[in-house]
Amino acid sequence: MPTIEITAKLADLVDRHPSLARGLERRGLDYCCGGTRTLVEACQQLGLDAWEMARDLSEESTTEPGGDWVGMGPTELVDHLEATHHRYLHEELPRLGALADKVESVHGANHTGLPAVVDTFRALRADLEPHLMKEERILFPMIRELTAADDLPSFHCGSIDNPISAMVSEHHGAGRLLDQLVDLTGGFQPPADGCASFKAFYQGLAELNADTRMHIHKENNSLFPAVSRIEKEFLTMDTATGVKVIGPDESPSDPVAPQ
Repeated sequence: MPTIEITAKLADLVDRHPSLARGLERRGLDYCCGGTRTLVEACQQLGLDAWEMARDLSEESTTEPGGDWVGMGPTELVDHLEATHHRYLHEELPRLGALADKVESVHGANHTGLPAVVDTFRALRADLEPHLMKEERILFPMIRELTAADDLPSFHCGSIDNPISAMVSEHHGAGRLLDQLVDLTGGFQPPADGCASFKAFYQGLAELNADTRMHIHKENNSLFPAVSRIEKEFLTMDTATGVKVIGPDESPSDPVAPQ
């Protein structure tokens, strides 16, 4: 049984033990948008006992390989994201949209909380679909260009950190809507008298919640930091000589002389 340390970052826990993602979600420990926090920091914010949480997570964890995305380069990771999580959302959001319409029309009058669930899902879909388009048409091509370049590309937006910051902000918005869905559905538990479509809708929302949080985790905590590092390496190197010319804490007016 692996031992979970309270000083481990939430993102690192999911990278090493992907099966823990559901347990963290169930306890309200945000590993995707809040993945840079340690377990003890996240527990303190929720008033939870970090040592007890670490013990429980250790008991739930298994000896397993790390996430298949760990160790991927940015280009490979972008391809992985598009082939898995983006493809999933392109297929699943329309399916869930049709289920939402059907369930609301049949059960909306008898289940007063259902319209809020449907409205929140629609708001999430309205956020995610243009978000996917911006990544696929703008950010991901920039990442592919950057990682293949010998010299720092000149992007229309300046630093690649600018569109990354916009995507991270949108991730936080999606995370808040997912939190609302968890609360509104009581953890995606359909009512006892729910029909097959009602149950399928809630099951689909549960899967959407899990997949989207993992999707955001891979981008926020693996892809985006790696891309930012590559750009910074270009900015601190003379590409003609391969010599570092500006240190991370130095001003451009005080270059480091080649050795």
